[in-house]
Amino acid sequence: MQTQPAYIGSGTTRPIWNQDADQPATRSLDRDIATEACIVGAGIAGLTTAYLLARAGKDVVVLDDGTIAGGETGRTSGHLASHIDDGYTEVERVRGEDSARLAYESHAAAIARIEQIVEDEGIDCDFTRLDAWLFAAPGQSPEVLDKEFDASYRAGMKIHKADSVPIPEFNVGRGLRMALQGQFHALKYMAGLAAAVERHGGRIFTRTLASQIKGGEPAHIQTQAGPVVRAGAVVVATNSPVNDMVTMHTKLAPYRTYVVGLAVPAGYVHPALYWDTDEPYHYARLQDVTLAGVRQTVLIVGGEDHKTGQAQDMPARCRRLEAWTRERWPRCGEVVFQWSGQVLETLDGLAYIGRNPGDESNVFIATGDSGMGLTHGTVAGMLLSDLVREQPNPWVELYDPSRKPVRAIRDYISENANVARQFVDYVTGGDVSSEEEIARGQGAILRRGASKVAVYRDQDGELHELGAVCPHAGCIVQWNPDEKTWDCPCHGSRFTVTGQQVNGPSYKGLSGWQEERAQDEK
Repeated sequence: MQTQPAYIGSGTTRPIWNQDADQPATRSLDRDIATEACIVGAGIAGLTTAYLLARAGKDVVVLDDGTIAGGETGRTSGHLASHIDDGYTEVERVRGEDSARLAYESHAAAIARIEQIVEDEGIDCDFTRLDAWLFAAPGQSPEVLDKEFDASYRAGMKIHKADSVPIPEFNVGRGLRMALQGQFHALKYMAGLAAAVERHGGRIFTRTLASQIKGGEPAHIQTQAGPVVRAGAVVVATNSPVNDMVTMHTKLAPYRTYVVGLAVPAGYVHPALYWDTDEPYHYARLQDVTLAGVRQTVLIVGGEDHKTGQAQDMPARCRRLEAWTRERWPRCGEVVFQWSGQVLETLDGLAYIGRNPGDESNVFIATGDSGMGLTHGTVAGMLLSDLVREQPNPWVELYDPSRKPVRAIRDYISENANVARQFVDYVTGGDVSSEEEIARGQGAILRRGASKVAVYRDQDGELHELGAVCPHAGCIVQWNPDEKTWDCPCHGSRFTVTGQQVNGPSYKGLSGWQEERAQDEK
């Protein structure tokens, strides 16, 4: 009997949230239906949009090709922050003071909306308000904190300078304290949100792949299994838009990010959110979880980002995260969790939320989490539910997907030059010279004549051969040995070892090698 990797959402590593949260029971779509709004994607952006529309009396249908929060929402570190990852210094530089102020207001409003939903719907998800601390990376001038303080203060944030940070066994120097931040248990919140959507009349269908999305009157959503959804409006909330081939993806850069969880004595770490100014930066928070029947406090620490498909060294990156953590909190215990996720960086650190550029007026998108998927996803729900209902919203221009910030043009050129360099893979050799070099449970790229093949050897020794060309833009995929996926180094599409798509922008899977070869010969 063949054995395949057990995928937890979009990979094989197991995030902390899967430890003590059950997936809601849902069903697949088995018939044609009509609705006022169809949401494609059951992550935090999709379900928040669905919830707010349902609360407003709209008929809503949600489709997801996997499970609720089975994508990147389920791989978050669970920070709820109104401080932008790139910093308000950068937002102000690229977009100006007014935009920085609106960005702060929207993310603060997102945390408040989550808090309200938790209260209104009685969701037990460990939600709490707490402070956040920002401190300089070793060797960096403290002036970086002064500049960030000034920009954050101008944006309206409740921020304070402090001579020290509550990490008593390691002197990180002075820091900035930000009040009224938050945290929660990601999957418990999502399960409660899904239940609330259905309680207010929404319908959720999982294991239902939207294979074609067209706007118009009505919008037309074709599913892979056959049933069609016709809707007055469609929201594509799939992390990376699967309804767009080029326009948005030149403005998005996919990165893998890594997380470790270390057991800590109760009361040892001061409850707060922490992050530094390193590049890439580190971030930390606490979470209680039940392990082997015992309630345990875990310090969740993340960072060590790299471009998707352009590194294969998760163990080394997790060791560096562990070392960074133990240096600051030396009484940490063993590593009990480690996982990875994917973030989509934008040109200005702010998400793209609104009408899809160049599409029909009733097609909307939410993408570009920029490391702030939980608050950006909630902002998306608030903004898109207003747009679908044709209600005014002060953030429309701020998050407009068609924007092209002039002051970020160098980043735009740099990221797209990186994509262009990936096409060199067409003329290079394979990772290995023959199938015999591929161990059980691992994969590699092989060259066969003019073509490249993605080959995986399962635990029974059987080979699974796929065409190595990503269906989205034609880049050569790379093996991810830790999540057991094929990852595209250009735009971040990811696929299982049997070719199934698990992350856009590709909405199709990898074809079998023999099938691709036959197509090439025609």
